[in-house]
Amino acid sequence: MDQLIPIVNKLQGAFGDVGMVAKIDLPQIAVVGAQSSGKSSVLESLVGKDFLPRGSGIVTRRPLILQLLNLPKDSEPYGEFFHKPSVKFTEFWRIREEIVNATDDEAGAGKAISRKPIQLKIHSPHVLNLTLVDLPGITKVAVGDQPADVDVQIRDLVMEYITQKNCIILAVSAANHDLANSDALAIAREVDPAGDRTVGVLTKLDLMDKGTDAMDVLMGKVVPLKRGYIGVVNRGQQDILEKKDIGSALKAEEEFIAGHPKYCRIAGRMGTPYLGKMLNAILLQHIREVLPELKAKVHDLIAHTSTVLRQLGDNEIAVMSSGGLLLNLLTRYSNSVVATIDGSKSDSITKTELTGGARINFIFTQAFGPYIMSMKPCEGLTDEHIRTAIDNAKGPRSALFIPEQAFEMLVRQQVSRLEEPCLKCCDHVFDELVKICEQAEKELIQYPQLRTRVNEQVVKLLREYMNPLRDFICNLIKIELAYINTNHPHFYGGGSVFEQMTPQMVAPPGPGGHPEHAPIGPGDKTPRLGSSNFTDMPSHIRQDIRHMTERQKRETEVIKQLLTTYFGIIQISIQDKIPKAIVHFLINKVKSDIQNELVATFYNESLFEELLAESDEVAKKRSAAKKMLGCLQQAAAVLHEIRDFRL
Repeated sequence: MDQLIPIVNKLQGAFGDVGMVAKIDLPQIAVVGAQSSGKSSVLESLVGKDFLPRGSGIVTRRPLILQLLNLPKDSEPYGEFFHKPSVKFTEFWRIREEIVNATDDEAGAGKAISRKPIQLKIHSPHVLNLTLVDLPGITKVAVGDQPADVDVQIRDLVMEYITQKNCIILAVSAANHDLANSDALAIAREVDPAGDRTVGVLTKLDLMDKGTDAMDVLMGKVVPLKRGYIGVVNRGQQDILEKKDIGSALKAEEEFIAGHPKYCRIAGRMGTPYLGKMLNAILLQHIREVLPELKAKVHDLIAHTSTVLRQLGDNEIAVMSSGGLLLNLLTRYSNSVVATIDGSKSDSITKTELTGGARINFIFTQAFGPYIMSMKPCEGLTDEHIRTAIDNAKGPRSALFIPEQAFEMLVRQQVSRLEEPCLKCCDHVFDELVKICEQAEKELIQYPQLRTRVNEQVVKLLREYMNPLRDFICNLIKIELAYINTNHPHFYGGGSVFEQMTPQMVAPPGPGGHPEHAPIGPGDKTPRLGSSNFTDMPSHIRQDIRHMTERQKRETEVIKQLLTTYFGIIQISIQDKIPKAIVHFLINKVKSDIQNELVATFYNESLFEELLAESDEVAKKRSAAKKMLGCLQQAAAVLHEIRDFRL
C-alpha cells in the first residue's frame, strides 16, 4: 500500500516535463499559507534538513514539488532534481542553491512569479513517503521591486493547484495571529467550503501570549475542518541564525508540547512527527480513492493526443514520397468532405448541434420548404390591383366572362416572387459546403501552403458548379411563367374552372338584359361623369373599389381563388424541385468530382516542394504532441503497475 506514493511520484515526473502536473489533477498535498506563516519551517521539519531558501519578501517564486521517499535505516540522505537527473545532492545547502538558481533561470533574478514547477526528490531514512507542493506565500501588497500585481499572480497560481478536486490542502497558519484573518484558511474555504480536503496546521504555538492557548482552534471550535488541525513548534528566526539543527528543534517541540498544561492532553495528536504520519495516511487513502478515475483520464488523454498527432502527420514525411504523400493528403481531404456531407464521419457528429449534411437537410426541410409554403398567393395584390387588371384585360369591351389574360398576368407576377428565395437557398447550401470543406482542412493542417491553395481551388470549383445551378433555377421559374397550365389536374378539376366558378360569378340580369348595368337607386353613390365635365378627362384613371358592383366583387374573388389554387400548385412543385436541383448540380458534383479536380490541379512535381512545406508552428506542435504522448504512455505504464498491489 505504501508503494502507491512512489507510483504517483513517477506520474509527477512523467507530467512535469510537459507542464501537466496541475492540469492532470494528480493526488497531492499543496502547502498554502501567508508569507512568514512558517511554511518553510514545516517542510524542513518533515524532511529533517535545512534545504529551502530563506529571506525577506517572496522567497518561493516557483511551485516546488517535493517528493519524500523513505530509505532503509542508516542510509545517507540525498536529493535529486528532475531537471538534473544524473546529479545526486548529498549536501543539502547545495539543494538550496540549486532551487535559487533554477528559480532565477526561469523567473528572472527579480521577484517575478513562474508557474513552471521545480521537482525535487529527497531520499532519506528520516522521512515517510509523501508528496507535497510548496506554493508561494500569499501576500496582499507588493513591496520593493515586486510586480505590482504580485498578489494576483500568486493567488492565481495557488488556485490553479488547490481547485483540483484531487488536491489535499495543507493550510498553514500562525497560532499567534487571529485565525479569522488566516489567508490560508480563507483561500482554502473558497474551493473547499465544507472542509473535506483541508488539513489545518498551526505554527508558532510557543510564541502565543502568556495565558493564551490554541486549544479551541485545535479542537475545531473556531473554524471547523473535517480533517482537523495539528499544532507544531518550529525553529524561530534566532534558532536559524544560531544554526540550531532540526533534530534538536524536534526534541524541543516534543518537550514544549509535553510540558504545556493543556497541549499535553492531546500530545499524541500534535507535533511534526504526527503531522508526517497523518499526511502519509491521508495521501495514501486519497490516492486509493482517485486511482480509477485517474486511469480513465490518462487513457482518454492518450486517445486525444494520438488523434492530434495523427492530424499533424506523425510519420508521413519519413515513409512516403512527395507525390505519394500529396495524393494521400488530397484523398484524405476529399474523403473527409464526402463523409461529412453523408454523415458517416464519426468525429464530426455531436450531441449538441447539427453538422455537415444534416445542416443542408435542415435548410431544405426546415427553412426553405416552410418558407416557400408560407408565401401568400395574393401578397402585394389589393382588390384595386386585381380589379384594374381585369378591366385592362377587357379593353374597350364589356366581357361576359373574366378575361384569362388578367389571371395569367397576375399569376406570372406572383410566381416570379419564388425566384429570390430559391436562389437564396442555393447560397445557403453553398455556404454550408464551404464550411464542410474548411472543416476537412484539418487533414492538411501540417502544410499551410497546400491548405490555402486547396481552399482557394475548392471555393472556385463550388462557384463554377453554382453557375449551371442558378441558370437551371432561373429557367425553372421562366418555364412556369412561360405556360400557365389551367388544365392542370389539381387546378379546379383540370379545365372545369368555368363550370365551377361561372354560376357564382354571373349576376342576375338587370333591366334591359345587361347584368352589369343595374338601375341606380336613390342611395347609389357611384360617381358619374357629367356632361359638363366630359371634355376634362384626367391623365391617370384608377379604379374606385369602394363602389364596385356585385359582379365586379365576384370577379375579384374568383381571381383570388384562382390565384390561390394555381400558386399553391407551383409552390409544391418548387418546394420539391429546388432541393433536387441543388443536390444534382452542386452536392453530388462535389462528392463525385472534388478529388479528381484537386489531383488534376495540384499533382505536379514542380509544385510538390511548395505545397508540402511545413510551418514552424506545426513542427513545434508535433514535437509537443509527441512529447505529451510519450509522457502519457509512461504514465499509463506506471498505473499498470498498480495491479500488483492490493488496494
